[in-house]
Amino acid sequence: MNTGVFITFEGPEGAGKTTVIQMVGEELKTMGYDVVITREPGGIRISEKIREIILDKEHTEMDAKTEALLYAAARRQHLVQKVIPSLERGAIVLCDRFIDASLVYQGYARKLGVDEVFAINQFAVENKMPDLTVYFDIDPEVGLKRIQKNRTDEVNRLDLEGLQFHSLVREGYLKLLDRFPLRIRKIDASKPLESVKIEVKEIILDKLEQNLPSN
Repeated sequence: MNTGVFITFEGPEGAGKTTVIQMVGEELKTMGYDVVITREPGGIRISEKIREIILDKEHTEMDAKTEALLYAAARRQHLVQKVIPSLERGAIVLCDRFIDASLVYQGYARKLGVDEVFAINQFAVENKMPDLTVYFDIDPEVGLKRIQKNRTDEVNRLDLEGLQFHSLVREGYLKLLDRFPLRIRKIDASKPLESVKIEVKEIILDKLEQNLPSN
């Protein structure tokens, strides 16, 4: 059975990962790779419906634990219905967010506890972790300004959080770098978009080369 490569993109709001994942994914496709571009929460019908509930700006009363459980539920369905089947056929799966987002947003920034949220998600993913995670690092003030300038028609509930919350998100991601140093690669997302895209593509191609079967 072919084994694909599971690559996730992480970062604070406004880091540019969603744009870059599309650019890199399309370039990999032109190189002949079987590439699946997806996102969390979402990627499939059920998970997209859960996404609507989580990110609805009207749902400001949502409890932090409810939020964490909804993310885990969406993640489980997405994993078994889309990610795992794609990997089993040998595809490269590029996913916009995965388990690290829950560890940071709910575990660290919402103060539910990183280990506690990790336990919830272990039940959901059954130890299926990414082969590589690219973390887009950016100052939260810069990221929020990007959102205000470029995404005013797509602002969601998390975008409405204050600067302190988004500062905690970045702090949480930096702590995950220490926890998972072999899996997570950090890039400077404040650089020009083309430079970021080139760096991300090089990181991914290097990972794909490492995964080639030996003769």
